[in-house]
Amino acid sequence: MNKKIQKIIRKKNKSKIVSLTAYSKNISKILDKYCDIVLVGDSMANVLYGLKNTHEISLENIIQHTKSVKKGVKKSLLVVDMPKGTYINKTVAKKNAKKIMRMTKCDAVKIESNNKNYNIIRELVKNHIPVMGHIGYTPQFKKKFKIEGETILKAEKLLKEALLIEKAGAFSIVLECILPKTSKLITEKISIPTIGIGSSSYCDGQILVTDDMLGLSGFYPKFVKKYVSLNRIIEKAVKKYTTEVKLSKFPKKKNFLYGTRNK
Repeated sequence: MNKKIQKIIRKKNKSKIVSLTAYSKNISKILDKYCDIVLVGDSMANVLYGLKNTHEISLENIIQHTKSVKKGVKKSLLVVDMPKGTYINKTVAKKNAKKIMRMTKCDAVKIESNNKNYNIIRELVKNHIPVMGHIGYTPQFKKKFKIEGETILKAEKLLKEALLIEKAGAFSIVLECILPKTSKLITEKISIPTIGIGSSSYCDGQILVTDDMLGLSGFYPKFVKKYVSLNRIIEKAVKKYTTEVKLSKFPKKKNFLYGTRNK
């Protein structure tokens, strides 16, 4: 098993796992200094391409962005979302997962659960492709956003789902928008790490969309904490640049490629 994956598994009940998304080398290089996991998420559909949902992002999009992200990742575990439609059965999933692993040199793939694709996880793991699971709100399969695990029956169903994913061989599971007491139950009952997004601090780790927490995306649900308003900082810089160009204050001689030689 990949040493980076072993390290993530050993963090269970010991230290929190820090995860964020990246779609380019410039961002991943920064995240790599602090994150245990860097995810190339299908959220790029919304964040980068302005699409209404994640369904339209292609395998080629994911692969190209992962190639860029990989250039900035040295120590973090690099995980890649498999887009909707790329794991409809064992044969298709194996072919596409192998392609992702081969072309990007990532460490693992992530698959959203639809309550019946455990055999696909098992097939990938059997073929030495590490898999991160994903339960709760799964955007690829659920059209309407809602909090998951609100009743005892629903909590038990999610726990069963998590246990089956673990049994299939996944090394960790993302819990998305799951009620705190339910995410606590799942985290306590399974032996692999849980990574929460909108699922409380009871999880073994957390993940957010980087553009959300940097204040770039304009999408800030309750579970997101905006650590900086980067959009304002960028706007301020662009405004200053615009003013200087219009007033011929930029470029100055020090910005000329030949400036120091031809004073």
